[in-house]
Amino acid sequence: MDLKQKLEHHYKAFDKTKLEPDPLQFLHLFKEELDIEVMGFIASIFAYGNVKQIITTLNKFVEVSKSKPYDFIRSFEEKTKPGISHRFYTKRDVIHLFLALSKTYELFGSLKNLFLSFYNPDEINLKNAIMKFSNYFLDEISKRKRIMTSGIKFMFPLPEKGSACKRMNLFLRWMIRKDELDFGIWNEIPSSKLIIPVDTHIARICQSLGLTSRKIPGWKMAEEITEKLKKYDPIDPVKYDFAICHIGMRKMEF
Repeated sequence: MDLKQKLEHHYKAFDKTKLEPDPLQFLHLFKEELDIEVMGFIASIFAYGNVKQIITTLNKFVEVSKSKPYDFIRSFEEKTKPGISHRFYTKRDVIHLFLALSKTYELFGSLKNLFLSFYNPDEINLKNAIMKFSNYFLDEISKRKRIMTSGIKFMFPLPEKGSACKRMNLFLRWMIRKDELDFGIWNEIPSSKLIIPVDTHIARICQSLGLTSRKIPGWKMAEEITEKLKKYDPIDPVKYDFAICHIGMRKMEF
C-alpha cells in the first residue's frame, strides 16, 4: 500500500465512531453555531497535556456554563468565579481569558467575524491571520492585566516566534474543515489554507513517513508537513490530522 492509500485508509477508519477521547467531542454536544464556536475555542485553549486531564477540565467548563457556553461567556463578569485552572493556567488566567472573549463577542458578534477581519485570501496560508488574531487577544487581556503571565502567553503563541501554534491550528481545523468530525461553520475560508496542528504524535509519525525532514516541532515543520500532504489532497490536506494524531496517541502502527 503506498502512502496515499494508507492516508486515505486511516482517514476513513478514524471516523466519528473513534471520536473519544478527544477535545473535539465537546463541540459535538451542541447544535448552535455560536455554542460550537465558543466551546471549540475553549477546548482548543485547554488542549495540551494528558488527554484525561483535558477531558476533566472541559467537563468542568460544561458544568459551570450549564451547557450554554455562548450565554455563559457573553454574560461573563469579573465577579464570576468559575474556579477553573489547567496545568500552566491559573484561575485568574482563565478569568482574564473569559473576560476577553466576552468583550470580543460584544464588539464583533463572533470569533469568525474577528478572524475574517485579519484574513487575506491572497496569502498562501493562515499564518498572518493567526498572528493578528493571537495578538488581538494578548492586547485585549493586557488592557486589564499589566503583567502578562506565562499562562496567558502560552494560550496565544505566535507563529513568527517559531511556535507550531498547534492549539490554534486545531481550532481552525474544527471551524473551517467540513466532514462528520469537523464543523465547517467558517466556510468563507477554504480548507486548503489550513496548517496541520503539530504535536509530538504528529511530528513523530510524519518524520517516520518522510513528510518532514525537520527534527524539532515548530511552525516550519507544520508548514512543511502541510505542503507534503497537499500532494495527496491539495484541497483538504489537513483532513489526515485526526487519524495521524490518534494513531500516535493509541500507539498504533501507521
